[in-house]
Amino acid sequence: MNLIKNINALVWGPPTLILILAVGIWLTFRTGAVQLTLFPRAWKRFWGMLKGDRHGSGGSSYRSLCTALGATVGTGNLAGVAGAIALGGPGAIFWMWICGILGMVTKFAEAVLAVRYRERLQGEYQGGPMYMIRKGLGKNWHWLAGLYCFFGVIAAFGVGNATQINALIGSAESVAAQFGGHLKITGKLTVGALLAILVGVLLLGGASRIGKAAEQLVPFASVCYLLMGLAVLILRWDRIGGAFSQILQGAISPKAVTGGAVGSAFLALRIGTSRGVFTNEAGMGTAAIAHGGAHVKEPCDQGLMGIIEVFLDTIVICTMTALVILCSGIPIPYGIDTGVQLTQQAFAGVLGDWTGIVIALALCCFALATVLGWGLYGARCAQYLLGEKAWKPFVLLQMVTIVIGAVLGTGTVWLLAETVNGLMAIPNLTALILLSPEVIRLTKQYKSLLPREKVARRKP
Repeated sequence: MNLIKNINALVWGPPTLILILAVGIWLTFRTGAVQLTLFPRAWKRFWGMLKGDRHGSGGSSYRSLCTALGATVGTGNLAGVAGAIALGGPGAIFWMWICGILGMVTKFAEAVLAVRYRERLQGEYQGGPMYMIRKGLGKNWHWLAGLYCFFGVIAAFGVGNATQINALIGSAESVAAQFGGHLKITGKLTVGALLAILVGVLLLGGASRIGKAAEQLVPFASVCYLLMGLAVLILRWDRIGGAFSQILQGAISPKAVTGGAVGSAFLALRIGTSRGVFTNEAGMGTAAIAHGGAHVKEPCDQGLMGIIEVFLDTIVICTMTALVILCSGIPIPYGIDTGVQLTQQAFAGVLGDWTGIVIALALCCFALATVLGWGLYGARCAQYLLGEKAWKPFVLLQMVTIVIGAVLGTGTVWLLAETVNGLMAIPNLTALILLSPEVIRLTKQYKSLLPREKVARRKP
């Protein structure tokens, strides 16, 4: 455990944090802050898809977004945010916001490059950091593409599998405790085995079946969770201002908010940034694998969906979780990674114990969508390294990992997940920096066409 902590501290030390923030700042400056200037267009396009405008490339683009959101919107939004507050204080949420704002442009660039450098294999588009590195940087950088895929395969078993199942089991335990019960190890193994079978069936159906499942799971679970969170905020509306004050003050002086339990501003920054990257995955390049499969002609059109993805994940859902916890009035055990139990306690403290069941169901949908999305990512990385036939063996290993994840400890799982996240980010961010001129060129070209498009629409 101490070894894992030391490696985690090294991976998420100042160099990695500076690199993540620097890439976001650099891309924001060089693209003219596309996360702000193109956000209205991105939202309009997304809203049109929600209303049913998914003809042609729109359906493929929406499905790719749902697959990416399925892998992104998961236990990190419930358990990760709660852990960030407990370990780094409310100020950690401020740094999650900063990560989110910068992550919107980073995810835009990842999606743009994924479409720009994708390949068509076995009738499907395949894209992602490995292809943009290989095709965009040339032969001398092929090793970096292989390194990314190696980390991606490992991460698929940890970040996208074990942590999700572990948090789901923790939620089930909390619900059982509310009714005086206890989830024994046999119960955990049974739940793990059933989930493993379900995931295996869906993953073996390929990218199309994964996308269809995500298209159903993510919107339903997200809306249910947000409505319940909105109910809490309506009942505790008088504490919302105080919650924002704790977040902003905690980013500068954690001691003043946590009573000294969390006294380091850098700790708040480190926890907030690492959990922020864990939940929105901007900088990791994983969502580019999903976005690269969209049937769109213009790379920046899919880049807009990258902006929306991070906005919904971090600015909307993570903020909702943080405000519910801080407005609920429940005591926060600072210094302890509480996992999803703190989120459940916050909802139960305001709305009643029944919320534990709803959160458990929402978490089940989130976790399943995340495992499926990451299953796609890991399988694509495995195929890049070992060939097209690697898909089925990878799925079988994923099923085994689900059962193992059901009985692992929370602290160990989260530490391993965060560590591999950091390792994945380094090759991807390196490629983003080197290929940023292409992102800038495509963005300028895209923006130059927008006025003409508006004029054309005015003509009868």
